Amino acid sequence: MSLTLSMDFQFKTSIEKLWSALTDSSKLAKWVANIHTGQPMENDFEPVVGRRFQFRTQPNEYWNGIIEGEVLIVEEPHRLSYTWASGEKHTVTWTLQDLGDGKVNLHLEQTGISNAPALNGAKFGWSKWCGELEKVVA
Repeated sequence: MSLTLSMDFQFKTSIEKLWSALTDSSKLAKWVANIHTGQPMENDFEPVVGRRFQFRTQPNEYWNGIIEGEVLIVEEPHRLSYTWASGEKHTVTWTLQDLGDGKVNLHLEQTGISNAPALNGAKFGWSKWCGELEKVVA
C-alpha cells in the first residue's frame, strides 16, 4: 500500500508569478535546495509533457545527489504534475487556485510513498522548500 502526502500553502502573489516559480528552471534552483547543505539544486526542468529532467546536488554516502523526473501534466497556470524519483518513484502534482485579493493557494499531492518515515521526510522537505518558495514569489 502506498501513502499520499497532501499539503496546502497560501502565498501573497499572483498565480502567474507562482506558476513561473514552479516551472522556470532558474527560479526552481532558488527554492529547491539540498535540505542538508542549503546548496541550490541545479536542474534542467522544462514544463513540457514528456520532458525528462534532473535535479542535481552534492552526493553523499547515502545518495547519489540526483532526482530524476518526467513531466506528466502541464495546464498553465493551474496544474503541473511530474514523476519524482530518488530511490522510490513518486508523482508530484501541484494545483494552483487564485483566491483573489492577491492570494494564491498551492496544493501539493505526492503519491507513491512507501512508508511513514518517507512520508514524514517528504512533508519536512516540501515544508522547508515552500518556505523558500515564498521568498521567490514575494
